[in-house]
Amino acid sequence: MIADKARDNSKTEDQSMVTKFGGFLPPFHRPGQDPADTFRRDLELISLLDDIGFDEAWVGEHHSAGWANISSPELLIAAAAERTKRIALGTGVVSLPYHNPLMVANRIVQLDHQSRGRVLFGVGAGVLASDAHMLGIETTDRHRMMSESLDAVLHLLRTEEPLTRSTDWFTLREAQLHLRPRNPAGLPMAMAGSGSERSMTLAGRHGIAPLTFATNGPDSPPLATLWTLAENEAHQHGHRLDRRDWRLVISAHVAETRKAAIAQAREGVIRWQHEYFRDTIGVPVTLPEGREVEALVERGSIIVGSVDDAIESIEKLQASTGGFGTLLLTSQEWASWEQAKHSYELMARYVAPYFTGAARGSVTSQRWVAENRHNFAIAQKAKL
Repeated sequence: MIADKARDNSKTEDQSMVTKFGGFLPPFHRPGQDPADTFRRDLELISLLDDIGFDEAWVGEHHSAGWANISSPELLIAAAAERTKRIALGTGVVSLPYHNPLMVANRIVQLDHQSRGRVLFGVGAGVLASDAHMLGIETTDRHRMMSESLDAVLHLLRTEEPLTRSTDWFTLREAQLHLRPRNPAGLPMAMAGSGSERSMTLAGRHGIAPLTFATNGPDSPPLATLWTLAENEAHQHGHRLDRRDWRLVISAHVAETRKAAIAQAREGVIRWQHEYFRDTIGVPVTLPEGREVEALVERGSIIVGSVDDAIESIEKLQASTGGFGTLLLTSQEWASWEQAKHSYELMARYVAPYFTGAARGSVTSQRWVAENRHNFAIAQKAKL
């Protein structure tokens, strides 16, 4: 049963900056599953998000650790573009230190045309130390390499002047694109960062909208502080960042009641924390046994609960950040596949309209008629 808060669509535009919702697919799949089936579910999820009105779907790039098994987001996006009609499709992200800048620019522009302009170009430094190790990259060099690559990629995308440039890891000689971005204004871009001050600073330097993982961990800088870093850096370099372009990423599972949502997600959340973070990538997990889900919710690291709980969690994010424009929900295998799809449907049906105001007219009209029902009933009888 949907509680009162979800039916209160009285928020005005200036009270809530969240106007878009999307999905973020690392994607997390527990190792041992048939890869083809995981890709099928990923594509099915993106199609579902398109059908229920989500605005965006982002796909990650990872090369190790077994859980996130997509090494080329462009390949999955190309398949998703054929199965969807309107949803924007983003690389979440292309790890720039792992690729030649000319190849990055050529691939994203081709995808821009294949999707008829629905591509969002997300970039980052790469998150897994194991990926960098296999490529012979020192983790301490990743942000420098990302910056060097980004300078080259932006030149290729934004100008038609051939680029000749050499670094200690790539060389370009009179490089230029043989396809230009579909939109003369260029590709919409985002720069990912998981509590990284360096990524936010670099985003501001280039005037690129940040895409931030709202982990809210004990060692994470406050999200509002990260935004200020990006905003100040942008100002110093002649750019202006708009909070409405800021995307926050968080994991969520919603059901009809808080009790049901926690029960559905508990085993998966514990597995995700222990098997992935602790046992695979070596991140310490310090959560109270038996209250893992509740502790993460209280910290603001995840959203698990009823529709009203989800609304309240997003409002807290709004308050703690100062405002952002798009909320991206990370795909997880916490619950069953059917329960996960139902969670997205509840978010689209009740949570998103609360913030976007899409259902405000019907709610206002119902209340007006209800408040005047006695007068209207008398008038109706008189007519009869």
